[in-house]
Amino acid sequence: MTAFEEMGVLPEIAKATEDMEWTLPTDVQAEAVPLILGGGDVLMAAETGSGKTGAFCLPILQIVWETLKNIESGKGSKKSGGQRISSQWALSLFDRGRAMAVTPDGLRCQSREQREWHGCRANKGVQGNGKYYFEATVTDEGLCRVGWSTSQASLDLGTDKFGFGFGGTGKKSNCKQFDNYGESFGMHDVIGCLLDLDKGEIRFTKNGVDLGKAFDLNAQQKSQTFYPAVVLKNAEMSFNFGAQTFKHPPPSGFIAISAAPKERVKENPVSDSGQTQSGDLTPPTNAPQAIIIEPSRELAEQTYNQIEKFGKYLKDPVVKQLLVIGGVGVKEQISALNSGVDIVVGTPGRLEDLIQGGYLALTHCRFFVLDEADGLLKQGYTDLIDRVHKQIPKMTSTGERLQMIVCSATLHAFEVKKLADRLMHFPTWVDLKGEDAVPETVHHVVVMVDPQKDKSWYNLKRHIQTDGVHYRDNVQPGSNTPETLSEAIKILKGEYCIRAIREHKMDRAIIFCRTKLDCDNLERYLKQMGSSEFSCVCLHGDRKPQERKSNLEKFKRNEVKFLICTDVAARGLDITGLPFMINITLPDEKSNYVHRIGRVGRAERMGLAISLVSSVPEKVWYHGEWCSSRGRNCNNSNLTNQGGCCIWYNEPQYLADIEDHLNVTIQQVGPDIKVPADEFDGKVIYGQKRMETGTNYQNHVQQMAPIVADLAKLESQAQLCYLKRHLIAH
Repeated sequence: MTAFEEMGVLPEIAKATEDMEWTLPTDVQAEAVPLILGGGDVLMAAETGSGKTGAFCLPILQIVWETLKNIESGKGSKKSGGQRISSQWALSLFDRGRAMAVTPDGLRCQSREQREWHGCRANKGVQGNGKYYFEATVTDEGLCRVGWSTSQASLDLGTDKFGFGFGGTGKKSNCKQFDNYGESFGMHDVIGCLLDLDKGEIRFTKNGVDLGKAFDLNAQQKSQTFYPAVVLKNAEMSFNFGAQTFKHPPPSGFIAISAAPKERVKENPVSDSGQTQSGDLTPPTNAPQAIIIEPSRELAEQTYNQIEKFGKYLKDPVVKQLLVIGGVGVKEQISALNSGVDIVVGTPGRLEDLIQGGYLALTHCRFFVLDEADGLLKQGYTDLIDRVHKQIPKMTSTGERLQMIVCSATLHAFEVKKLADRLMHFPTWVDLKGEDAVPETVHHVVVMVDPQKDKSWYNLKRHIQTDGVHYRDNVQPGSNTPETLSEAIKILKGEYCIRAIREHKMDRAIIFCRTKLDCDNLERYLKQMGSSEFSCVCLHGDRKPQERKSNLEKFKRNEVKFLICTDVAARGLDITGLPFMINITLPDEKSNYVHRIGRVGRAERMGLAISLVSSVPEKVWYHGEWCSSRGRNCNNSNLTNQGGCCIWYNEPQYLADIEDHLNVTIQQVGPDIKVPADEFDGKVIYGQKRMETGTNYQNHVQQMAPIVADLAKLESQAQLCYLKRHLIAH
């Protein structure tokens, strides 16, 4: 049995992890997998490269497969007497509020929302004439309202002219008019609901006692189809439509609604919409069981690929997953949804387009996952997340509660805490990160770029193209004006990047730039070097999706040496064994520093992260909402307080903030970018596993052998002493 199987993971999935050389679960996987398999909401934070994608993908894939297996074997379709439950009267599994749970037999419902009412109608109704009866029993404390409604009525029974309810407070209600009626009812009380279509009356009984007429129906109302209905607030009720003996027989002339003549029975149109029969738990083809939202296309693709690998040996049934991202033909995605999908991984915009267009249904969603939630919130997707969450039923058709999993760089960010409080159900925190920390496998250093000391920039015959911030400024080599020094920084950083690559003989690295324009300029400069030594590709939001995908694949396949990208494009990239990373400019977000340097030092492999830090302020582009083009072809180089799109970037201050945040002093190396080898005892090769660390096993045994021998001798002496005393005593 593998380590993953010991956590309850299916052997087929565990076998796939072995193929991926995952011998042991990481800390976050060991914590989160059992929690998710157990049915709980989980808030998860762990260091970059800790395996958190596997921590939620593994259990989700397993539960989705098990659900499909149950449905396939008949356990999920709940057959009774050889007939599908849709032939029986029951509460609808589809015509219900988002937080209303309905048991698979359709005879009990529950809502645990304490602030909102959530309702449900039956899967069938009656029309024409006749006298009908059903019973509803209060099975848990809370607020209940039960009665009859038409298909036009709100699920909040009794709040419009199409719904007629009787509530536990002793009020009858229609059109939001709540009048005293009968008496209050509560736990264990049995409410009989009577519909007389001959007279046009609705009345109720309590524990067999007739409470009198509650409502008169006019001719137009009598012609409608009436469905048994209920609405709850933090309560539970069970129903008997006549399949079992009634606790209190109906008055003379009334029959159980389940005995209504077939010609007077009408299926609930919401339950039988052409997608599925009420009571048949097989989801519609376009209703996945899991939705995973990622902040970037690259991360969505990465997660999708992980799920594919985990599901390699899962057969009969096969779990179908779909990648839903922008920049790809939507027709293909709609076609895939129509042919059947169980897990959807996607970016927010395209997901919402498909949901709003009616192509992606949320009726059977069991898992709602927000990966890199802090990134999603920073990108402005809070409202979208709330809208999607609101549309997902909080209880599934099989009676399980919706599980929500949120992964974040930190669980302590105010926005993430607020989201968890608002949307999650008593989540368990798996916080293996705590405050930001740099993994032991990452050696990170700073190189100060000082144009006042290093004046080589103005003698260069060829240098990197700068961002154009100073095109209107009088930049004079040799002068010490802020603008001149700022332009010098931009040129020197291009040279220092080349120097770092050559000094450490880098043949594989990620290079972070602050803006998309900086990325383009560096890519062009490296290619101008005209050597395979500097082969590179670029990854940022302005590149077409196909180009981004192609560039990433080239880098992963080692066809090029360097990947130049922005923070957003690189978020969540998982490339094992990456030896080097270069920060052309420090990020202004402290947590992004950890995200960046966490690209290296993964899978126990050592990595070197080099940050080029300007010793003087640098003027840079800063396009905000005030910029009409949001930076595209913008040339307004005035400062933002002067109506422009530029700011002065103070890297020494950002460095101080990062050091304060991490509670460390980052080692500084000279302009030659030589990193002292003794930092890792001279035993490190970046990109490879750290060598000769820990205690050598063989030496350890040799050292312990005499001590173990002494212990064995003492144990023998102790036993002999005990035997002698025992013999003397007898």
